[in-house]
Amino acid sequence: MTQRIALRTRPRPGAEEAYDREHATIPADLEAQMRAAGVHTWKIWRDGLDLFHYIEADDYAALQDRLRLSEADLAWQRRMNRLLDGDFDPSATGMRMVWQMEAPAP
Repeated sequence: MTQRIALRTRPRPGAEEAYDREHATIPADLEAQMRAAGVHTWKIWRDGLDLFHYIEADDYAALQDRLRLSEADLAWQRRMNRLLDGDFDPSATGMRMVWQMEAPAP
């Protein structure tokens, strides 16, 4: 069963535009590793200094365990963490869902 995870991070004040520019694409080798580790979807929205991540993955904890050994991910985290207010926490389990509206049955 696919897990759906929501995370929140924050860019450093003044780094919003740089974050958007640098995160417009990710390295192809990192994307390939993420897909091989079970990521189906990863979307990020920004509202001012709030970044909201939505992830669909086979097993988010296993994904993070696998990426801990990835040179491509380590390089990406170093690159992006300089723009974040606090480093990305791969052990975060996500936000708690409060409410949702499903599409009506056909």
